[in-house]
Amino acid sequence: MKAYQIKIELIGSEPLIWRRVIMPAGATFHRLHSIIQTVTNFQSYYTDVYYHLFSFDLPGDNIRVTNDEQAYQEHQHFKKNRKEIEKKMMKDVPPEFAGAQEAQLANLRTVIRKPTGIKIDTYIEKYGSIYYTYDFGDDWQFLITLEEVTEDYPYGYPTLLDGAENAPPEDVGGLPGYYEFLNIYHNDNHPEHKEIRAWADDQNYRDYDKDFINRMLKFSKYKKNEK
Repeated sequence: MKAYQIKIELIGSEPLIWRRVIMPAGATFHRLHSIIQTVTNFQSYYTDVYYHLFSFDLPGDNIRVTNDEQAYQEHQHFKKNRKEIEKKMMKDVPPEFAGAQEAQLANLRTVIRKPTGIKIDTYIEKYGSIYYTYDFGDDWQFLITLEEVTEDYPYGYPTLLDGAENAPPEDVGGLPGYYEFLNIYHNDNHPEHKEIRAWADDQNYRDYDKDFINRMLKFSKYKKNEK
């Protein structure tokens, strides 16, 4: 079956935290989100659970795919009342504020799609790379790059091919918080060492384990096997 080999990179991590995955075509953005979560230490890999907000940006098509229900409802309201809203926002705007209002309008004009209702195929092939943001507080930024398209992938679920470095736990405070966490986690003499170790266990923090991840990915089956 048709499948995509993608590379998932945590932007700004040093050394680079990355995973290489092959996944059957026909996945929704929700499915891609779940796969990214599964190959990291993040928690939103269960089918019906969203631990944090996330988004995929498709600027060439003026689309943002997100589980942010408020953003979706605001866009639906804007679509139904577009002329009235645009007229009201630009009425009697002082020149010094015109740019800010135009930027706000551009944001409102961005089409908001739910991740369960749109598939990745057209966009990953068109763009070659897509940006994914997870947890708008910690602001994890990922680059998803299409490396190869294959027509003879035999499995109905994704497979982790390669990767490097441990991925951060949830709610650690972004990359600065993660590196501070690592300093304490690996320092037996730090006064918070035992506390941070216990917290890491609660967050399911674990070493990068390819075999474990691939066992988990088998639960992401969404295509019938061809063999």
